[in-house]
Amino acid sequence: MYDAEDAMSGHSKWSTIKRKKGAADSARAKLFTKLIRELTVAAREGGGDEDANPRLRTAIQNARGANMPLDTIQRAVRRGSGDEPGAVYESSVYEGYGPAGVAVIVETLTDNKNRTVSEVRHAFTKRSGNLGEKGAVSWMFAQKGLIEVNGAEVSEEDVMLAVMDAGGEDIQSADDLFEVLCPVESFESVKRALDGAGMAYSQASLAWIPQNLLEVAGEDIEKILGLLEDLEDLDDVQKVFSNFDAQEEELAKLLA
Repeated sequence: MYDAEDAMSGHSKWSTIKRKKGAADSARAKLFTKLIRELTVAAREGGGDEDANPRLRTAIQNARGANMPLDTIQRAVRRGSGDEPGAVYESSVYEGYGPAGVAVIVETLTDNKNRTVSEVRHAFTKRSGNLGEKGAVSWMFAQKGLIEVNGAEVSEEDVMLAVMDAGGEDIQSADDLFEVLCPVESFESVKRALDGAGMAYSQASLAWIPQNLLEVAGEDIEKILGLLEDLEDLDDVQKVFSNFDAQEEELAKLLA
């Protein structure tokens, strides 16, 4: 049976680690690169009118949540709409196993699939993992909508009341925000409910949420975190998901 609370716990752990380790300017630059690619693809596939293109509307909201300059957002949309020249990106999903048998899903946007698969495979091999075939690990995950709500001025109860009738499934606190989980088909309605309640959300996307977690310990924690970071650092990689879990005490030692 799908356990939303356990799954969210695993997702939140990796998200929290990324936030704690991602304060550097280089991490911000890489985030902008990923957001620009998503803006471009969203505009190319659904048009440049955000009111008529939910994916583009979400991409713009995410870019604003990351404090991307307006002219950068508009330029990416124009490139996607064909009003300005630019690279054409294609999406791909890769699946594999990392150290200790941890399952990993990698979403990419690239203008050169041969380069991307080579880099992704190298990252797995370097960290004692292996890249698998399509469907190798995705059966261990459920695709859900995931929305990060600024928790500075609202309570968990406020968020719950806003989304419960719109399809919200679960809410968890992570640092200074709340993570709202919902079915894919309720993704737009939950975002509209938050907008209607005046609750700001910084990031919203579809995510692969593990249905069960695999706890790792000792050196395996550092190995799997190394793989996830290596994958995140690749320019063509948009998002990385895994089913790893670890004791908070051991994670704290690595983040100290």
